[in-house]
Amino acid sequence: THLAISLIRHRLSHTYGEDICKSYDVVGEPDTITEVRVLAAQDPHQFQYWALSRVGARPAEVKKGPDKGIDGRLYFHDDPHGGKTKQVIFSVKAGKVNVSHVRDLRGVVEREAAEIGVLISMLPTTKDMRAEAADAGHYKSHWGKHPKIQLLTVQELLNGKRIDMPAVTGANVTFKKAPKHRGKKDEQLDLAR
Repeated sequence: THLAISLIRHRLSHTYGEDICKSYDVVGEPDTITEVRVLAAQDPHQFQYWALSRVGARPAEVKKGPDKGIDGRLYFHDDPHGGKTKQVIFSVKAGKVNVSHVRDLRGVVEREAAEIGVLISMLPTTKDMRAEAADAGHYKSHWGKHPKIQLLTVQELLNGKRIDMPAVTGANVTFKKAPKHRGKKDEQLDLAR
């Protein structure tokens, strides 16, 4: 699944650095807008997981009932002296989008006391949507100002555009680190048992 791919990609990058992604290909992952449209039509949940994986977020917990406007979350630290964990809230839309989706996201960001909200859409955004997002203001960090509400299209994701958020090394704490195995030196496992 795209959720599993995202987790493994994150762990590889964390262990070996960002350049490791240039050394492998993920077979079956969409990398053109046409392939993404096919994924969205075939399996909307996998489309959502794919979109969230492109920005390093994890899907919201799956519970029965409505998702309360939250499709995914990304957690980060941006205070050089520690501080609380902060979050980015995501909403992912495969169909038509309009200004009401941006207003809904603003409400969710306020309700959840999140620092940033991001709407990822298959279709292009409108002038009214961009105006509503700009009206939400900015999140101020030690490293500058970042739009409080951000709009990203799938095409922009495919082109490499990222979220405007503090770019502190190790800031993204969305995924737990895999434990490192520390065996005895020269220890060899006996697989013939």
